[in-house]
Amino acid sequence: MSSKIILNNQFPTTESEVESIIKNFASIDDYIAKGTRNSIKKVTLKCGKTATIKSFKIPNIINKVVYRFFRKSKAERSFEYANRLVDLDFKTPFPIAYIENKTAFTFLDSYYLCELVEADLTYRELVEIPDYPNKNEILKQFTQFTYKLHEAGIEFLDHSPGNTLIKKINENEYEFYLVDLNRMNFHDNMDFDLRMKNFSRLTPQKGMVEIMAKEYANLINQPAQKVIDTMWDKTEEFQEKFHEKQRRKKKLKALIGKK
Repeated sequence: MSSKIILNNQFPTTESEVESIIKNFASIDDYIAKGTRNSIKKVTLKCGKTATIKSFKIPNIINKVVYRFFRKSKAERSFEYANRLVDLDFKTPFPIAYIENKTAFTFLDSYYLCELVEADLTYRELVEIPDYPNKNEILKQFTQFTYKLHEAGIEFLDHSPGNTLIKKINENEYEFYLVDLNRMNFHDNMDFDLRMKNFSRLTPQKGMVEIMAKEYANLINQPAQKVIDTMWDKTEEFQEKFHEKQRRKKKLKALIGKK
C-alpha cells in the first residue's frame, strides 16, 4: 500500500503531522458526524488551530479501479474545489490537505482535512424550525449568496440543507460556508433553468421557496411569479424523485427481510 499526502502550503502544518492524524484516525473519538459511509472527526493541530478530518470509506469493487486510474477521489475533488472557491472569494472551511491510500491496482480509502468553522446554524435549521429568529432575512441573504455562486458559474450539486454553514457576524448580517464539496460543476454561464434546479434540494416548504424566488427575481430582474413557479416546479420534481427512491429502498429492504 502507498499513501499520497498533498498539503496546502498556505496552512501551517506538516506532512508528518497529517500522516500521524491518519494513522491514529480510528482512535480519535471527537466526532462531528458519524455515518455508515463517511465520518467526520475533530482534531487540534500543533499550530493551535482546530481542524476537521473527513474519512471516505473504501469504495465498491468497480470504483476501486475507477478512482485508482480514471477519476479523482472525493478527497482530492473536495480539496481542489475548496481551493478554487477560496480563490474566487467564496467561503468554505479552509482546505489543509487530502490523503489517499492505494495499492498498485486498486484505490482504498481517502481523507480530507480542513479548518473547523464554528457555525451558528445550517440551512437545515431554517427548514426544521418554523419560527427560527430572523429566518426571512437569512433566506434572502442565502439567496444573494447563491446568486453570486451562479454568476461565477458555480453549480454546487449538493446544494442541500446540511451543506451550507451559516455564521452570524452582525445583528443582521450572515456569512455562508459551503461544505461537502466533492460534487461541483464550473460553467462559463448558468442558464435560468439550471439556476432554478440548483435550489430544488433545499426545502419542501413552498413558503421558503417563495421567499428565495422573490429575492432571486429581484437580482436577475425577472417577474417574481415566473421565478416562483419555476423554482417550485423544480422543487416538486426533486421531491417526487426523492420519495420514489425512498419507496423503492423500503420495498427492497422488505423483500430482503422476507428471505
